[in-house]
Amino acid sequence: MTDDPIEYFLTEQEYYGKSSRTLAAYERVLRNFESFLTDPDRGPTQATPGTAGRRECMAWVHSLRDSYSQSTVASYASYVHRFYNYMVQVGELESNPMALVTDEMDETITRDPTRRDISIPEMRSFVNSITHPLDQAVILMLLKTGMRVGELCNLDRRDIALAKSPLDEHPIRPALEGRIPAIYVASGDQIPNGRTAANKRKRSTIIPVDQELSIVLRKWLAISPDTSADPAPLFMSTRNQWGSRLSPEAIRAIVRQHATEVGWYNQGAGAGENVTPHYFRHFFTTHLRDRTGDRGIVKYLRGDVAEDIIDTYTHNWGGRVRETYISNIYSLFEPTKQNNQLVHT
Repeated sequence: MTDDPIEYFLTEQEYYGKSSRTLAAYERVLRNFESFLTDPDRGPTQATPGTAGRRECMAWVHSLRDSYSQSTVASYASYVHRFYNYMVQVGELESNPMALVTDEMDETITRDPTRRDISIPEMRSFVNSITHPLDQAVILMLLKTGMRVGELCNLDRRDIALAKSPLDEHPIRPALEGRIPAIYVASGDQIPNGRTAANKRKRSTIIPVDQELSIVLRKWLAISPDTSADPAPLFMSTRNQWGSRLSPEAIRAIVRQHATEVGWYNQGAGAGENVTPHYFRHFFTTHLRDRTGDRGIVKYLRGDVAEDIIDTYTHNWGGRVRETYISNIYSLFEPTKQNNQLVHT
């Protein structure tokens, strides 16, 4: 085993092309972990990163809770988990003592200091570079709703209502009546057997649709493959498996292709550097929360809130959820391009 596993890990990550910002964040957290383990005031339980066990990792995490928020504690624990996981994979260490600790933690990661920071103008430029109707619809849906990949895969045509009157459109779920235009994201127990992905929401959610997303979805529906499936999927492949429901792997491949083209995805880089579908959920959460100042509505849209809060927002959907969302959702089309789309819609 190397004398300084942290230095070994940082050097390896540098070779993989991790940014100086990411390396600095790793080093700061890992050296803090090391200082805690070797602190003589801790008595006979002193250890090193190479000899620490699960209890030492638990004690370090516990020591952070008085000084940091839950999300920061979770982020820091994830850095140490990645460190150990990598060192085990390359044979420098025998086990990952942080694995069980992170699995059992109550905290959830909401912000990662090493995550790529993309501004709204940069994201707007990215979206405008996508011309394929399916790819544009998939990526804009992720960015405008914050939904998970599995939830996107499981959307049926009945789950979306775009017209003021549904008479000239496909049948829609009764829950969408009076809330058009909107998207219905089903709870996990409403997903039929045989789907390749699961919905993690405990309760169904109705997400408003703004003008930009409505335009792009209409374009996709106008050219989407015909299907005899019942219920008909909203997003279907136009590539190798023509007309079949998109899988999570297919959606990740779409995002990876376009992110790679603009330098936002590099093979071997971590979640902090690469733009993935989950990054879009992070982008949605961060920007909409900052714009609205209403964490409750953002949690409702993400499907993260308890049953009583779900009921509160569902009952006051038009006056609270839709109004707040439409007033604050970011624009992702350049004005000239949006105007052109409006003319041809």
